[in-house]
Amino acid sequence: MDRGVEPEDEQLAGTQRLFARVEGVEQTSTLFSERVTLIPQPTQSPNDPLNWSPWRKYWHAALVLFITALTAAISNDAGAAGDEMLDTLGIDYAVQNTAAGVLFVGIGYWTLLASPMPWLYGRKIQYLICLLFAIGGSIWFARTRHIEDAIWNQLFVGASESCAEALVQLSLADLFFQHQRGLVLGLYILATSIGTFLGPMIAGYIAADVGWRWVGWTTVIIGGATLLVFVFGLQETAFDRDTILSGRLMSPTNPNLDVAGEKAAAEAGQTAPSGSTDDLGGAHDVEKSYWQSIALITPARNLVGLGFKQYFRRLFNSLRVFYFPAVIYAGLQWGAQDAWLSFYLTIEEDNYYDAPWFYGDQAVAIMNVPTLIGAVIGCFYGGWLSDYFVQWMAKRRGGISEAEDRLWLMLPSGIINPAGLMLFGITSGKGMSWPAPYVGLAMIGFGWGCAGDLSMAYLMDAYPDMVLEGMVGVAVINNTLACIFTFVCSYWIDASGLANTFIAIGVLSLFFHSLTVPMMIWGKSSRRWTANKYRNYLYIRDGR
Repeated sequence: MDRGVEPEDEQLAGTQRLFARVEGVEQTSTLFSERVTLIPQPTQSPNDPLNWSPWRKYWHAALVLFITALTAAISNDAGAAGDEMLDTLGIDYAVQNTAAGVLFVGIGYWTLLASPMPWLYGRKIQYLICLLFAIGGSIWFARTRHIEDAIWNQLFVGASESCAEALVQLSLADLFFQHQRGLVLGLYILATSIGTFLGPMIAGYIAADVGWRWVGWTTVIIGGATLLVFVFGLQETAFDRDTILSGRLMSPTNPNLDVAGEKAAAEAGQTAPSGSTDDLGGAHDVEKSYWQSIALITPARNLVGLGFKQYFRRLFNSLRVFYFPAVIYAGLQWGAQDAWLSFYLTIEEDNYYDAPWFYGDQAVAIMNVPTLIGAVIGCFYGGWLSDYFVQWMAKRRGGISEAEDRLWLMLPSGIINPAGLMLFGITSGKGMSWPAPYVGLAMIGFGWGCAGDLSMAYLMDAYPDMVLEGMVGVAVINNTLACIFTFVCSYWIDASGLANTFIAIGVLSLFFHSLTVPMMIWGKSSRRWTANKYRNYLYIRDGR
């Protein structure tokens, strides 16, 4: 692994002192505090989301995780109507695959197009727009009459999920510290998993019991209620931390560390270098009223007029994120999981209704349960456990954390996920039933749960001030890859057969996972190589 300059001899994003040194001990000593340093540095402002009370943080997190699960469910429930749409409207599965491809386009590219919005107008307005897309797309889905309806409603449904591709991660980063990131992203992936796997299951029951159009109408009802809750219950987390801390003190032991707010440190049970409260910004801020905190739009301090020129300048600047290898890596890891999703859901929906299984809608829907169970285990492993692993690695390194530490936990997924794909494909190809295909689905779910969590947490650790834009890059790569595989899925299975196709994508999964090894070896070198690009990006983004 890259050694080069010692961690404390350079200021490099992704290299952080996670544990402060013990005061009075020589710098050459390996003794350090057992308490975690707070990153990012909190202010003393009552409007700083890092200083919010626990219930306020958890309420906000619950809302954004709920919209993550909801939009994931909406984006995956069309398959439950597949047979009925074929029987009643003559809309065949090829059209439905095209609609799924359009869905991924809507997700990825609306994420990109909307990316300047949270910086200029606050986080909240984008959530509301996405909920309106969800309601509109669901109404169109419920009223489908023609092939064009079946395809183009999915563009709006996809756009609704864009808030869950980057904005939710930004909102969670607004609320929680870096050492909590694995757990927080684990909950995010868990919410995505619940929507992705339980959504089709619930939709299958709705389609079987009250008709497929009620899949759309049910979403309209839930989406409308969620919109009301978000209007009156979602508080804005946009906070100009850099301006507040412009007069901050620096740690006497490490110039990379700013002085943290004593109040937030005490509440989090962590440590922060000491400093005079007069030097900490925001102590005299007036707390926002309830109505101010739930404003639909919170203009940025540097917004000029309506911000149209800034919007398009920031949008163009967002394309720079593809310079960063960590963005490409995370996009490929998460994109591969979305791509495999198209394959095993297609097999469940196209094959398991026929011989030798003769499953009904409910039985096919229940096949999502083992995948969800695997995803839950993967989220725990890649989330909560990875936070402890990162802290353990930092202690071994004298308190210094490197972004690449988290990638060690990707290695087991590189075996389990490909093996699960092959097991499901081979046993399904042979007409086998319980338990083998279900075990394969659980192994696939494990990879889904931890690969996305770990790769995105790595990206956020590597470039902590570029969370939204990094996730935008991931979303574009992820959904472009998923779109391509969705279009070729049926043709590939028809040409190669079920078992051979899943053996091939298992090998591809192994290849994508193997990209973790070069990131572990040269990841820090790539962070050093892109350091100037990163600083220039932030300077352009945060200026006028």
